[in-house]
Amino acid sequence: MQVIIYSQLLKEKDVPHVQELFDLLAEGGFSTYVYGPYLEEIRPHITFKRDVGIFTSHLDFLIKRFDMLITLGGDGTILKAATVVRDCKIPILGINLGRLGFLARVEKTKLRETLKLLTLRRFETEKRDMLYLESDQPIFGETPYALNDFTLLKRDTSSMITIHTYINGAYLNSYWADGIIVATPTGSTGYSLSCGGPIVFPGSGNFVVTPVAPHNLNVRPIIISDDSVVSFEIEGRAENFLATLDSRSETITSSHGLAVRKNEFGLHLVKLPGITFMDTLRGKLNWGADRRNY
Repeated sequence: MQVIIYSQLLKEKDVPHVQELFDLLAEGGFSTYVYGPYLEEIRPHITFKRDVGIFTSHLDFLIKRFDMLITLGGDGTILKAATVVRDCKIPILGINLGRLGFLARVEKTKLRETLKLLTLRRFETEKRDMLYLESDQPIFGETPYALNDFTLLKRDTSSMITIHTYINGAYLNSYWADGIIVATPTGSTGYSLSCGGPIVFPGSGNFVVTPVAPHNLNVRPIIISDDSVVSFEIEGRAENFLATLDSRSETITSSHGLAVRKNEFGLHLVKLPGITFMDTLRGKLNWGADRRNY
């Protein structure tokens, strides 16, 4: 099996776990490639029992056949990896070195068991739908898509903004707020959730539209079909506003015409046996656990 190791940085506390991973990959006979910038960072700290290759960009998918991309970090690392994988359909396995980890489901204490399952090919993949941003002015370069969410936000400490919102060309509402979020089911457990949005199961075929600190208290998050096109007109006292796709951001003005729809391709995540979305919810959110006597 040929795998790519992708991460953004190496923290001192994670060195033992990263070393264990490379040791297990060598023992299991994996052909391992490492994202170039990360490889340079870890060379002084990690001993390689078997030679590793260098992965540079999504163009490598055109000349090499990879079976899986393994991320080391949290959910943010998987969001970054999505801009590298793009439409190559290579499945991503997230090893959680962060805190919450709804997407990076494999805990760092389970590396040996996880690598054994990969060796035996005892895993499935699940497709996660993504958002695509249409703009009448060029922003976000070659990756105008998001796995989690798209947001429009005020900048700095400026006053609230007005976001005129349309669904399939029909007027929905003018949101007076600090911003608005359009989230996928995957992104429903992210920023949208912290702003009062609902949790949506993967594969539900929905988008969640969640206002950020709305001025009208009767304005609530709504769920719409993911075959909808949601378009926006934005205005406010400030000249500039912020548009984001996952963890990436661009400065825009009221002259930008923006719309989001379902992306033509999705992201494929590795699904290991015994780990379901409901298990993740209970584990990460402490559902069903009564801690009053502890």
